[in-house]
Amino acid sequence: MSILRLIFAIILPPLGVFLAVGIRGAFWLNILLTLLGYIPGIIHAVWIIAKEDG
Repeated sequence: MSILRLIFAIILPPLGVFLAVGIRGAFWLNILLTLLGYIPGIIHAVWIIAKEDG
């Protein structure tokens, strides 16, 4: 499942974060970061997914 989350994190970062943590603060932060810049959204999404798979 984490490979699928990482693919979603690259294509659509908020979806990857949503699959990892649901609708929490990290999800909303990722939406904001993705709107401000696509690359920061990807970095944050990969970080959150890696932390959750821990």
